[in-house]
Amino acid sequence: MKTKSPFYFLCVTTCILVFFSGCAKKAATTAGTSAGTGVPIEQVQGQKAGGTGSGGNIQEGVVGSEGIREPGSQASISEGRTSAPFLPIYFDFDRYTIRPDMTSRMEHNAKVMQDHPDIKVEIQGNCDERGTNEYNLALGEKRAKAARDYLVNMGIDPGRITIVSLGEEKPLDPGHDERAWAKNRRDDFIIYR
Repeated sequence: MKTKSPFYFLCVTTCILVFFSGCAKKAATTAGTSAGTGVPIEQVQGQKAGGTGSGGNIQEGVVGSEGIREPGSQASISEGRTSAPFLPIYFDFDRYTIRPDMTSRMEHNAKVMQDHPDIKVEIQGNCDERGTNEYNLALGEKRAKAARDYLVNMGIDPGRITIVSLGEEKPLDPGHDERAWAKNRRDDFIIYR
């Protein structure tokens, strides 16, 4: 009888750990919606919430109808935690590719940056509560990178864009259903100087 080497057991154990740590937990969706399609964007748009909780020199909403406001002026939020006039983008469950219905928002955001070359933006990647903390932090980073790459491909200087993953840590909607999860799977665009 031939015995297995310790290297064999190490490889098998590592494969099992990698497999289970990389899989997102899936929860049942509500009737009439699927995790792949989510909630229609019309149900998500228009949701307003307060600040990001970020420290440092990030100033939300330094843009008004008259254009860029000076630092320290009244904050203005376009949607979610995104600084006006930027628009957040939303993602499908367990995905980080920019959906076709979000490309017009990304084009809008690129135009804002082209029209105002003095502003910088932090893209904050967010996830819903499903999945481990580690998995969601990685997914949030991939979402923020996808938006950054889109803006760079539209001609925006990458030095004007920073990214951060908030994972599942700062949900807009604390609910535990598809409507809440759809709001929480997003990138926010926060203006800073």
